[in-house]
Amino acid sequence: MRSPRKHPLTVLVIALAAVVATATGCASVPGDSPVQVIRKVTEGDRPVLPPGPSDNANPLDLVRGFVNASGSAENRHAAARRFLTDPAQSWDDNSSLTVLSEQFGTVYARSPGEGDRAVVRLRGTQLGRVMANGSFVQAQAPIEMDIQVARINGQWRIDGPPSGTIVRLSDFKSNFKSVRIYFLDPMRRSLVPDVRYLPSTPARTLPSRVIDQLLDGPSEALTGAVVTAVPHAARLRSNVAESQDRALMVDLTELGDLDDGQRRLLAAQVVLSLAEVNVPKVRLYVDGAPLVVDHPDLTREFFADLDNADGPRSDVPGLVVVGGKARTLTAGELGGPLAGPTGSGGYDLTAATMSPDGQRLAAVNRQSGRQLMIGRIGGPLAPTGVQGGALTRPTWTPTGNEIWTVRDGRSVMRVLDPARHAVVAPVDAAELTVLGPVNDLRLSKDGMRVAAVVGGMLAVAAVSRSSNGTAALRNVRLLRPAELNTLLAVDWRASDQLVVAGRTADSAVTVVSVDGLDMHSLSTNNLTPPVSAIASSPGRPLLVTDQNGLWTYGADDLGSWRQLVGGSASSIAGYPG
Repeated sequence: MRSPRKHPLTVLVIALAAVVATATGCASVPGDSPVQVIRKVTEGDRPVLPPGPSDNANPLDLVRGFVNASGSAENRHAAARRFLTDPAQSWDDNSSLTVLSEQFGTVYARSPGEGDRAVVRLRGTQLGRVMANGSFVQAQAPIEMDIQVARINGQWRIDGPPSGTIVRLSDFKSNFKSVRIYFLDPMRRSLVPDVRYLPSTPARTLPSRVIDQLLDGPSEALTGAVVTAVPHAARLRSNVAESQDRALMVDLTELGDLDDGQRRLLAAQVVLSLAEVNVPKVRLYVDGAPLVVDHPDLTREFFADLDNADGPRSDVPGLVVVGGKARTLTAGELGGPLAGPTGSGGYDLTAATMSPDGQRLAAVNRQSGRQLMIGRIGGPLAPTGVQGGALTRPTWTPTGNEIWTVRDGRSVMRVLDPARHAVVAPVDAAELTVLGPVNDLRLSKDGMRVAAVVGGMLAVAAVSRSSNGTAALRNVRLLRPAELNTLLAVDWRASDQLVVAGRTADSAVTVVSVDGLDMHSLSTNNLTPPVSAIASSPGRPLLVTDQNGLWTYGADDLGSWRQLVGGSASSIAGYPG
């Protein structure tokens, strides 16, 4: 069993101590110690710490200042420790990290009166917690915490701070770096990112922490969906260090017997994860010998075939269904009818999506309610056997060998091998459907997750596949349910970012990170909510349908929505995949 990993803040403290030890001649690293980077890096190493408490601060302002200063993890939260009666006192600042919304209040739970002690109650909204592996887990809820304060030498200070650290969202973003740690799609063996948050200072320790997180395995959100080429017993043989020619040297041990393919996958995970913290070249060893034979120096370009492009081919056009017919959409501009009966009116379509390679079409046809049909571009469509009163817009796996849709809001269905046999199989989606009817569902571009609108709320889940070919949705999480609860549609903006459409003006078009940490609304200039459909893909203009038609929003649209199809609130757009 792998030994428990330390919280990122704990690793930061140990890393600082180890750097000092290295400078005094210590050359060995215990097998269970976190790794240290001994290269010289100056960027971000010595930030300006937040100021300590002001003279004669009252207890309420003192606690607010303490929370504000807690955003800096530098030197064991040295800035926040200035607010304590004894900065050296025992404060378990690394037991947990709670991210707080910007607006919070402090009130007296027990007023000081004329005395020298008081209790201040901190009240706010907890957004979630950062786990020991650096992943953020949303847990949005009200929070109340009583904090003891005492007057020492005429100045109020915190006497016995709460366990763990409480950090405002803005301070968390300023002091932590979002990093993608890469794991593997078990089917395609391509790379899949898993977002972690690491203290941004000292910058010299970021590569070591990245390696630590990679060795620790995927986060809970992707457990059961992704795999790793890193053996369970693998560990670092020595310090991570920079060579004289500025290659980062990483020496691993206890890898067991790996064939050339497994070594290359492991190397890709290491190199792409380190590229997230600006490491351009890695010299990767196993027990002192190059891990990838004949390639001692590894860069991201060496693994271009494994690096998921985060979307279908850029030359495959999007589609718009207008009046039951499919039309092409290229570079944010409406094109002509799609070739064949789907574009000429041979069917009465409600939605259609091309496969990632642009060779096949999955469409929902109005016939006996709604019917899922598939076929080659330009040719006739064939029924799949999936039909019901309602079907969501089809969504493809990256390989194009599966199509998913939701029937009547309750049954997640998939069509296997659509190019030949079109076998219908269910998806075990009980963890999702128990939350309510599913109005929209989209597979991520790497196929490892789904995003869904369920009961008007936004949910994400991991796609778990068994050896016998069954698929299930696991690790279901609602994102920002307090704010996002009148939604109608969702799509993937990137591998770690979603965009949703809603009924109300304040939720008409909203971008949300896949872990729920970040959320911001886009301009609704020219739109008339509700927005009933949305389409997005990396590097392509955003598309939405409102009461007046189909609109596009891209980098060249100067912050305004531009209409593509007017007078039709039923126009539904979609990008490949």
